Amino acid sequence: MGMRGVSIIGVGTTPYGILKNQTIKAMAVTACNEAIKDAGIDRKQIEAFYLGNYISGMIIGQETLAPLIAGGICLNKEISCTKVEGACSSASIALRQGYLLVASGLYDIVLVAGVEKMSSASTEKITASLGASIDMETEGLTGLTFPGFWALMARRHMYEFGTTIEQIGMVAVKNHKNGALNPRARFRNIISLEDVMNSKMITDPLKLYDCCPISDGASAAVLCSSEIAKEFSDKPIDIIGSAQTTGYSTLFEQAQEVSLPATILAAKQAFEMAGIMPGDVDLAEIHDCFSPAEIADSEDLGFFEKGKGGWAVQDGLTRVDGKLPINPSGGLLCKGHPVGATGLGQVYEVVRQLRHEHENQVKGAEIGLTHNAGGTGAVCTVHILRRR
Repeated sequence: MGMRGVSIIGVGTTPYGILKNQTIKAMAVTACNEAIKDAGIDRKQIEAFYLGNYISGMIIGQETLAPLIAGGICLNKEISCTKVEGACSSASIALRQGYLLVASGLYDIVLVAGVEKMSSASTEKITASLGASIDMETEGLTGLTFPGFWALMARRHMYEFGTTIEQIGMVAVKNHKNGALNPRARFRNIISLEDVMNSKMITDPLKLYDCCPISDGASAAVLCSSEIAKEFSDKPIDIIGSAQTTGYSTLFEQAQEVSLPATILAAKQAFEMAGIMPGDVDLAEIHDCFSPAEIADSEDLGFFEKGKGGWAVQDGLTRVDGKLPINPSGGLLCKGHPVGATGLGQVYEVVRQLRHEHENQVKGAEIGLTHNAGGTGAVCTVHILRRR
């Protein structure tokens, strides 16, 4: 069966941050309504709804979110509304499910969204909930947390390739500079390398500025078949690559500590599908949950040779005016990481870039990539988007 082309015709988002007075339902309704309005469609035309969310059941006691939010945006009762979960990749899995429904020819217009409400729970509860994506029968019992996981990865990368603590810190400096220009980012302050180095130690060698903050937020997109996209939008963005792969739920199974195998596989699949090379990408929004993650991800995605990612940051290659701008939005480090929403938050930023209407615009951007890794690299999604 031949697959149809799929385009994004509308995007919407809340700001990311501590949105105290907004419930999980209210945030998702805001993002979805904005995407529907941006797409110029009637909500009656939506034929399915997929929602990404990770931990609402654990931290706010609310489940069955997709029908709840569908009611809030007055979707047709005849359509299927489905919640999907894949830790930090939840929203981009929702995007991929919507993509597959349209590409298969089953539906013409699908709404996808992601949402997370984190600020109302205690730090202990959030830490325990986030850690639930580690295998609880093995490494979970040892007390391994995500800062611990990425600290181990960072140490090994430094040992094998000579990556320096300064290079890791430069990721945070760059992303804060980008985030300062993004009105949707939780943190909008410029910092120095000295600030990073002097910030509180979290898990050696990771400092406070090397770790993404929790956030509340929601993001959404309207997908439709590429054949009819021009009926709704004069600047549709085509999805030319979509991949989802499975990695490991433990570090010991990976048998190495410098790569996420799922990212390598997903990148390979997405680039093959798109018929392009990593060098053809004009910008990337990738999963910098911790500073060393951006370095490892940039290598695993094929942008830089394994071991050279730290030097790429040091040499300015990943700045907005560099050879490959990475996280011009400020990334997770600055936007914050409302876990179930992040994947579509990345898509929102890339769509704005490819429409040439971003606050931190990459000059002449035509092709953008988004990358989301969930848990200890147990799941990975990569999407490649292209301006028409």
